[in-house]
Amino acid sequence: MFTETHLADLTHLDSLVGNPFSSITILYVEALNTQHYARYTIERYVNCVIHFGCWLNAEGFDLQSINRVLIDRYLHDLALVFSAATSRDSIKMDRAALRHLLTFLPQQHLAITKNPIEEELERFTDYLLHICGMSPQTCVNRRQHVSVFLIHRFGTELPIMSQISGADIDAFFQYLALTWQPTSLRAVGTSIRSYLRFCALQGEPAYALQAFIPKIASYSQAIPPKVLSDAQVDIFLKTFDCSEPVGMRDYAIARCLLDLGLRGHEVTYLTLDSVDWRSATLTISTNKSKRVQQLPLPISTGQAIAEYLFKGRPQTSSRTLFIRHRAPFDEPLGVPAIRSAMNRAFVRCGLRNQFCNTHVLRSTTATRLQKAGASIKEIADLLRHQSLDTAKTYARVDIERLRTVALPWPGSCA
Repeated sequence: MFTETHLADLTHLDSLVGNPFSSITILYVEALNTQHYARYTIERYVNCVIHFGCWLNAEGFDLQSINRVLIDRYLHDLALVFSAATSRDSIKMDRAALRHLLTFLPQQHLAITKNPIEEELERFTDYLLHICGMSPQTCVNRRQHVSVFLIHRFGTELPIMSQISGADIDAFFQYLALTWQPTSLRAVGTSIRSYLRFCALQGEPAYALQAFIPKIASYSQAIPPKVLSDAQVDIFLKTFDCSEPVGMRDYAIARCLLDLGLRGHEVTYLTLDSVDWRSATLTISTNKSKRVQQLPLPISTGQAIAEYLFKGRPQTSSRTLFIRHRAPFDEPLGVPAIRSAMNRAFVRCGLRNQFCNTHVLRSTTATRLQKAGASIKEIADLLRHQSLDTAKTYARVDIERLRTVALPWPGSCA
């Protein structure tokens, strides 16, 4: 059990005077300690929660007012305070601390209420999931984008569609354009259009507002996708230390991404039952198309997974294939953790200035298949693309083969 003496080692007790979380801080710390979080992490989480409590007092909220939308509003205000260089890491830490807080509070029998914006977001999410048939991850992303928009316009008040004007939409995108990349802005525009269609179906005067959403220029077809060369792939795979458990796990994940072209979230949902060792197949049951699909399991991928299961995977009751090796234990490895593991590998092999995240490995899979002579249809089937147009982009990568079919330039000697 934590005492005030132990808590004093983590933070200044005078900062808890008058703070809404003063009565539950010790219990919050004990909950983190039970999940084996490091002392440094607990200290930072506690300070984040205390700062959040000070903001609640300043804004006139109490514990019963806490919900996801209020936390999003707090993080939105926090982003305006920090500079662009420091905001990402600071907000990431605050978001993690408050995510644990939101999970912890109901255990203390507090009446966590929903404000009007959160209720609106739940209706919108239900529409995306059950009417539009979108994947859970797409629903999460669109909900997050719409949440930022509604908070920017209404704070925590009841969102009224008739009060939204074209100027509001224009101001929102101008605010995002200060820090967001064009690709992200296009995704936000898609989410806002989807929300306006949802409102129009409810009889709200929202359809005409879609004309005010800016069209962000897309140059995705002008530049071939970034891919690793065969030499870079070899260097990348050799950076994993397969003599220790985390290295075995990350290497097995890298093989899934490279050999099978899996998406990051598809890797997180793999379970022990996904691998059929007798038939050498891997079952993907959670993907964007919501269809159960089987893929052939290459020898290199199967060996990497087997090595991890026998020598690296911790003792756990979880059926998830890849799990966390750090607190909180017995939890599936999330997409951010997979992304970070691949980015660390890029750093180790000196390729971080050229590549990042996991999608480049999926693109590399498609390109290697295309260079090996696979048809666009075969590439689309492996990558589980519903449209051949999505897979056609990889036909532009093999420059040497394209030169063999290019016509001579008019007036040239060729």
